[in-house]
Amino acid sequence: MSFRDTGDGLGPDKLAQLFQPFNRPGQETGFEEGTGIGLVVSKQLIECMGGTIGVQSTEGVGSVFWIELAAAQAVKLPLDEIHLTSATAAEDGAQQRTVFCIDDNPANLLLISKLLARRPDVRLLTAMDATQGIEIANAALPDVVLMDINLPGISGITALGVLAGNPLTAHIPVLAISANAMPRDIEKGWAAGFFRYLTKPINVAQFMEALDLALQHARAGADAADSKPSAPTERGNAD
Repeated sequence: MSFRDTGDGLGPDKLAQLFQPFNRPGQETGFEEGTGIGLVVSKQLIECMGGTIGVQSTEGVGSVFWIELAAAQAVKLPLDEIHLTSATAAEDGAQQRTVFCIDDNPANLLLISKLLARRPDVRLLTAMDATQGIEIANAALPDVVLMDINLPGISGITALGVLAGNPLTAHIPVLAISANAMPRDIEKGWAAGFFRYLTKPINVAQFMEALDLALQHARAGADAADSKPSAPTERGNAD
């Protein structure tokens, strides 16, 4: 599949920089909005699906972007094999953990979904704004929250404060996943109380490591809560 434009095109020196984050070759002094991560996210999404992306460009003529994806066939399991798989999971005591991602970018949500599809121990919930996200978090009480910073309405930092101020959700570890990657942005995120601060484009290994730490933290907190003795019942003195 290919996509052609009739723009200014790019020379070899700019093509070499095209898939680098926060780099917008040919638009350095332009007025077009953007952060320079769209192509990086696209590349990661396509590579997560086992594909490749490339570009050919001629200055003054335009560019052609192309992607290649391997053909796939759905695997059909016999009905008894499906039941066996479910029964085995139940016997092993496997428990799915809930991860809740709040991000207004569909491409980012798709990438998170693809990454967590590798994790049968995790189910994913999503929301595209913080107000809805807070409502869902209060109702679903996920194990871990993944939070973008620049969200429509209220910011991810404000939403973190709301969750931290609610006794129902205060214990939930919240990971920031943001394109705000300057040192001052990261320091601000740590000061706000995020469990971890990850920057876009997502480093898959770092993301999985941070997620595992957050899930372990959530489990430890749940076990500690379960082990607390219940408050003794007061009894009046019998006459």
